[in-house]
Amino acid sequence: MSVAFVFPGQGSQAVGMGKALAGAFAPARHVFAQVDDALGDKLSTIIFEGPADALTLTENAQPALMAVSLAVMRVLEAEAGLDLKRDAKYVAGHSLGEYSALAAVGALTISDTARLLRTRGRAMQKAVPVGTGAMAALIGLDFDQAAAVAAEAAQGQVLQAANDNGAGQVVVSGDKAAVERAVEIAKAKGAKRAMMLTVSAPFHCALMQPAAHVMAKALADVSVKAPVVALVANVLAKPVTAPEEIVRALVAQVTGMVRWRESVAFMASQGVTRFYEIGAGRVLSGLVKRIAEGASGTAVGTPEDIANFKAARG
Repeated sequence: MSVAFVFPGQGSQAVGMGKALAGAFAPARHVFAQVDDALGDKLSTIIFEGPADALTLTENAQPALMAVSLAVMRVLEAEAGLDLKRDAKYVAGHSLGEYSALAAVGALTISDTARLLRTRGRAMQKAVPVGTGAMAALIGLDFDQAAAVAAEAAQGQVLQAANDNGAGQVVVSGDKAAVERAVEIAKAKGAKRAMMLTVSAPFHCALMQPAAHVMAKALADVSVKAPVVALVANVLAKPVTAPEEIVRALVAQVTGMVRWRESVAFMASQGVTRFYEIGAGRVLSGLVKRIAEGASGTAVGTPEDIANFKAARG
């Protein structure tokens, strides 16, 4: 039985995430302290206590979700004897979760990852003036249908598929007017639901090009090592291990589509039958079960989840 470890993206954050873990386990507390030190502020206080609007800010949500994922990883290593090099066939992460995955497999340090994600969050926020871009979820259309909706709605503006999440869930991103047109066209074409998303910027589309430039520069200034387990990259939906390939994929990811459906399908095609979602929420676990027939998806983010993981490993 092959195993993959996957790491959640923005939208999975919730005030209080990781708090019980930090209360119960020293390795988790150490991760939160490392992230606070790297950023020069008490992000852990916002994670544990809120307020929610501060945690939701892209520049906070991105390093916060990584911190929780890496806290879970360190506890699994200490308490359950997890060794990714031995125990995992692949790692993958949804958008910012790709950075969490790379920190988990030793390609990036936790401190560098925290700083990169704060830079990424700020750059993505600044790339487009507030209110000019948008994102929408099209539910109940397959990818080709959603792509056709985007092409029809663009009308000379930027509009592209941003997340191919699988299970009939595609997110489009671009100029606000084009996204609004896509919602109406999708409804007319039989989408179960088509709705604007409450996001602060149009992620994973060409409008993010200024942020891609920022991330290329930021990544050039950090040491990226070969991961101990191959990363299935969002923009490629295939594994990468060479540091220069990883950097190229991370830069391309800012403007490119998160190919989550294809990434999970690839891992399943290589024999992965069990996926562990490490960190906050259960979004990816649900998607995995709907993308890969017969695969199991298990979320690990609380002390109870850690105990269940240990028990399952015997």
